[in-house]
Amino acid sequence: MTSVTIVYRKDKINAKNEAPIHFRIIKNRKASYIASGIMIPLHQWDEKKNKVKSTYRNSARLNSYLLNKFTEVQDTVLQHETISKSFTSKNLKEKVFGKKPYDFFAFADDVVAQYRKEGRIGTYDKNRSVVEKLKEYKPSLTFYDITPEFLIKYEQYLREEHGNITNTVGKDMKFIRKVFNDAIKSDIIGYETSPFRKYKIKQERTHRDYLTEEELTRIEECSIKPGTRLELSRDMFVFASYTGGIRVSDMLQLKWENFDGTYLHIVIRKTGAQLSIKVPNKGLQIIGRYRKDDGSSKDFIFPMLRPILNINDPVELDAAITSATTIINKNLKVLAKKAKIEKRLSFHISRHSFAVMALRKGISIDKVSKLMAHAAIRETQVYAKIVSEELDRAMEVFNE
Repeated sequence: MTSVTIVYRKDKINAKNEAPIHFRIIKNRKASYIASGIMIPLHQWDEKKNKVKSTYRNSARLNSYLLNKFTEVQDTVLQHETISKSFTSKNLKEKVFGKKPYDFFAFADDVVAQYRKEGRIGTYDKNRSVVEKLKEYKPSLTFYDITPEFLIKYEQYLREEHGNITNTVGKDMKFIRKVFNDAIKSDIIGYETSPFRKYKIKQERTHRDYLTEEELTRIEECSIKPGTRLELSRDMFVFASYTGGIRVSDMLQLKWENFDGTYLHIVIRKTGAQLSIKVPNKGLQIIGRYRKDDGSSKDFIFPMLRPILNINDPVELDAAITSATTIINKNLKVLAKKAKIEKRLSFHISRHSFAVMALRKGISIDKVSKLMAHAAIRETQVYAKIVSEELDRAMEVFNE
């Protein structure tokens, strides 16, 4: 049997010498409390009659309110016990007092802050920008304010005021959806609150450039002064193109202790997944040029980052990786010009190049997905479509 009582919480006295009035629910000898929202001074509570003293302002109205809410709590408890046999104090509070609108930005800021705590500075910066854009559009928002209609208008705002393309808008919306999903998991809001049940995030298929083996050979054979950053950028790009399409952030952090002579053992920065990649002959040729007889296992294999860099400081590491990536991408544009390649070269194209080459050579899509540390095989299927389209074009010879 569950009991409900009105209690004056002397254990929660504030600086004004006031204490709150709660409804105490005892079930299976465990007590839970629901706040009534009323605070009164200590000397204005009648302990014998368990109500507000008649000498206190608006005492009749307050006592009537407490009695009505007390009856509602009792009735709700009885209903839950009769029908569902289970309830929480939160359920009861929402049933009796209504659901309090929860501040969207307060929760979103916590989600963003978690990225920083985890050392995911790039993700932290990107999603903090998403939140700031939304605050610029609407400085104050509860979860209930964000409806499908609101998202449609906000999407239009992002296009018109920020010049965002469809996929950029989509990335912003995906983060907003994540905040809703996290709030649902935390029982802050109900599933029915989510506007993403009706609002669909738009995504446009993007063109993915990649290099053929012939183009990669032209990059390799460019005449470059030895020992320069241009040569280092070229070697890193070619190495990644043949060795699993390793992301630039992971390439930059590779140390000799990660290489056992045959395999690279990596913890993927983006996902935290562990991966071992067998280095092909082309990669072994490149990596061999960077080994020093007097080197340390703690040295970076490709010395683009400063040796004294504190890789345990996520902010310092992220800044160093961002700076190095900018240098590499500038150098790759120089290389593209030297090799007479029209494609807009960036380090990420090495990842696309590996995927397409691997699938062309008959490596199964699931193995390519694992080598590239994709979170889901659908990410790899984009490259399979590219290969399929090439085969379709090849078959057109029969129509000539």
